[in-house]
Amino acid sequence: MAKTPPTVQPEPLKLGFLASHGGSNLQAVLDAIGSGRLNAAAQIVISNNSTAPALERARKAGIPALHLSEATHPQGVDRAIAAALQTHGVNLVVLAGYMKKIGPAVLGAFPDRILNIHPALLPKYGGQGMFGLHVHGAVLQAGEQETGATVHLVNHEYDRGAILAQTRVAVLPNDTPETLQARVLQAEHRLYTATLQKIAAGEIRLKAPR
Repeated sequence: MAKTPPTVQPEPLKLGFLASHGGSNLQAVLDAIGSGRLNAAAQIVISNNSTAPALERARKAGIPALHLSEATHPQGVDRAIAAALQTHGVNLVVLAGYMKKIGPAVLGAFPDRILNIHPALLPKYGGQGMFGLHVHGAVLQAGEQETGATVHLVNHEYDRGAILAQTRVAVLPNDTPETLQARVLQAEHRLYTATLQKIAAGEIRLKAPR
C-alpha cells in the first residue's frame, strides 16, 4: 500500500507593518498570530510618528520597532523604509493606518505585495484626503444605507489598487461619524485578519515575492 505523503505546511507569511497612530489593526493581526489563527510572523513595525502607540504595541510584543520619517531621513525615507523591510526578511507589507503615500522604492521592492485597508466600500469614498472621520462623514452626508471596509493592493494612486476583499456595515439612522467609525473599525479588524488568513492558505494568490 502506498504511503500517504506528509502534509506540507505552507511557510508563514513574513509581515512588515507600516502604521502612523494607534495601530488597532496591527494589534488585531498580532492577536491572530499569537492565537495560532494566522500562519504568519511579524518581522518589523515602522512608523513615521515617533510617539505612535503602534510602536509601543510592537515593543510589547517583542517585534522590532522603527521610527523612519522625513525627520530621520530627510533625503531618502522611502529608500530607508524599503531597506528596513528587506533587511528584516519581509515578504508582505501591511499598512495599518499609515498616513503617508507609499513611495517608488517600497513599491518597487514589493510589487503587488503591499496591502491596505480602507474604511469604505471602494471605489466609493477613496482617494487623497479620504481617511478617518472624513470618510464616515462623507458616507453620512451622502445618505448611504451601508458602508464597510475594503482590503486592496497598494499602487502609486491612493486607494486604486486591486480589491482583494470587502465587508459591509449597515448605516444606522442615528449614526454620527464617530459611531460609524467605531463599527467599521471592528469590521476592519475581522476583514484584515480573514484576508491574511486566505493569503497564507493560498486561497488568495499574490505575485511571488522577490
